Amino acid sequence: FYSAPPNDKEGSCLYEDVLTFIDNGDGTYGYTLENQGNTLFHKDEVLDAIGEPNPSEDTCYPYDTSGNKGVLFSPINSGVSPSTGVNMDLLNGGFMSYFVNSSSYEIMSITDTEFRVRTIQSRNDLAWYHIFSSEEGGTGPEPEDPVYTDLIWQDEFDVAGAPSVANWNYDIGRGSNGWGNNEAQYYTDRADNVIVEDGVLKIIAKKESFEGAEYTSSRLLTQDKFEFTYGRVDVRAKLAGAGGTWPAIWMLGANFPEVGWPRCGEVDIMEYVGNKPGIVQSAIHTPSSSGNTVNVKSTDIQNETTEFHVYSVIWSENQITFLVDDEKFYTYRPDVKDESTWPFDLDQFLILNVAVGGTLGGTIDPNFTESTMEIDYVRVYQ
Repeated sequence: FYSAPPNDKEGSCLYEDVLTFIDNGDGTYGYTLENQGNTLFHKDEVLDAIGEPNPSEDTCYPYDTSGNKGVLFSPINSGVSPSTGVNMDLLNGGFMSYFVNSSSYEIMSITDTEFRVRTIQSRNDLAWYHIFSSEEGGTGPEPEDPVYTDLIWQDEFDVAGAPSVANWNYDIGRGSNGWGNNEAQYYTDRADNVIVEDGVLKIIAKKESFEGAEYTSSRLLTQDKFEFTYGRVDVRAKLAGAGGTWPAIWMLGANFPEVGWPRCGEVDIMEYVGNKPGIVQSAIHTPSSSGNTVNVKSTDIQNETTEFHVYSVIWSENQITFLVDDEKFYTYRPDVKDESTWPFDLDQFLILNVAVGGTLGGTIDPNFTESTMEIDYVRVYQ
């Protein structure tokens, strides 16, 4: 069966589609589908659908969607949770996203910005899931981010030697299951792995045998030394970059020792994968979206390992917005804020680290020997 990495169809007409749900005002509901003139057809369905010969691969063809306004909503009982208990049936054999011989979709959840459905493939009872989202969802203007200007905490790394003991603690060792991510490094507080030089903090990942591991690095955290609720964080950094490196700038709930992860909430201000140069990402982890989170977005970047960039987050009671060089590219704002979606009304602490390998870092370059993330400053405003 078909599987693909994220953005596999990027550049195709599939990414042009806009699906808008409407209330007809008479107790019925419908939608408008704007495909900008072209629809992506499965290679085996083109002949039946539009009379064109079947191509060798999925292909975009001109197709008029202006008459597609029929959606029927009906109660169901799937016996599977979560579900809204409502089914959506597409008329005329229509289908969403990928053709699986089914025109009926169970609505699992629907908000102003996100729509999740499941369909059961008729020939083999496999379940297929689709998530549709819109950055501009909702009926009103998006809440503005607060402007935080009061500098309440900082580290400028202007004193050479070990990082300030007043600001930073360390995670030491390999953690459970490679810190929960099958990472390969052993974290230390040695000067070989973490040092302040020339006005920058250097976190150095190395290939070396140490305490049973084949790699070493460092992870610094402000836990029990600086924790805060709401504000803006700016981190000016030049990233480590080599196959298998995974530098990160992130935050974790201060109640982590009591409630564990993901109930404490995690805010990934910046994650970078050396195996995927030119891209950084930000993510949110909560009980409703942990592990392989759906609350993540990436953005393109240039010279990330050779030049400094400022990675930022603006965290308020309404939303969490991520920026690179002061350009916003992702905002997390769940419509329902509860323990499952919004454990972000309590203190968080900061973490800086460079992992090696693991679930996100991926395959380690056999020629990797050493790579460094440099931090010019960390500043927190309220």
